[in-house]
Amino acid sequence: MLAAYFDCPGGPENLYVKEVMKPHPGEGEVLVKVSASALNRADLLQRRGKYLPPKGASEILGLEAAGSVIGLGPGCRGWWKPGDAVMALLSGGGQAEYVTVPEGHLMPIPSDMTFIQAAAIPEAWLTAFQLLHFVGKIQKGERVLIHAGASGVGLAAIQLVRLAKAIPIVTAGTQEKLKAAEKAGAAVGFNYKTEDFSEKVLAFTQGSGVEMILDCVGGSYWEKNLSCLGMDGRWIIYGLLSGGEVHGDLLARLLARRGSIHTSLLRSRDKEASKGHHNAFREEALPYFSEGASPRLQPLVDSVYPLQELAEAHRVMEENRNIGKIIIEMPA
Repeated sequence: MLAAYFDCPGGPENLYVKEVMKPHPGEGEVLVKVSASALNRADLLQRRGKYLPPKGASEILGLEAAGSVIGLGPGCRGWWKPGDAVMALLSGGGQAEYVTVPEGHLMPIPSDMTFIQAAAIPEAWLTAFQLLHFVGKIQKGERVLIHAGASGVGLAAIQLVRLAKAIPIVTAGTQEKLKAAEKAGAAVGFNYKTEDFSEKVLAFTQGSGVEMILDCVGGSYWEKNLSCLGMDGRWIIYGLLSGGEVHGDLLARLLARRGSIHTSLLRSRDKEASKGHHNAFREEALPYFSEGASPRLQPLVDSVYPLQELAEAHRVMEENRNIGKIIIEMPA
């Protein structure tokens, strides 16, 4: 089969399409013919040699996939049959023509959704759902500050915060991205390049701050995050785009607000924990992707690239040009 590959860490130019052995489903696994995958920041980090796959995971890039069931491994419980349209969050291997997935990690694709749309769901939406519900334990009426509001996770989080009857506030780096976030349901958005978002958030919340922050930026935001974190607030870190170093009295300021810091990496969670998140997402969120649902959850696709143009897709994400998900389409 064909798969996204690189021989040594480096820039997008190191990527190429390689012919590799087609996987065989093991105990309790399903073989999926991939129609579309999606690009994630983790793929960029892995390509640079800064984010190794978990032990036992495929070295092929790709943390999500949408396609059709074509084979079942021994011990499968009959939940799926050949021809079923499915999508899945993966620990790796999604940017290839075939991938094996534990049967409990597969999710059905809503009947009115294409493979390209479905490929935009698993990583971003499961990450956002897990951060909000399992880590942050979101409550009705809470204010949630979402950094990178026009990213895949950001746009998913906005809609899931609304679904939880809470209030999403976002930051983004361009007016175009802020408009996309507001269209997705953000109550208000601030340009972190031209505005002090902590001052703006405090003004919007009448000085009380937010109950939760979803932060994929890390080090450079710590002071502003603490400035607008409300009493007993939860600061959830799931990425370090600006690095992990903090210089200053973080602990004293956090203590003064009785705040808590939570961290999460979805890719490194064990299979049983991931299965629990999948089950909750299937029951509580997936029905809202179907036509006629109210409110309707909708993934936003920025662009679609064939597998052979994977390097260009990496360049677009590296330059922060995308709004929503970049999809990688597999050969027919």
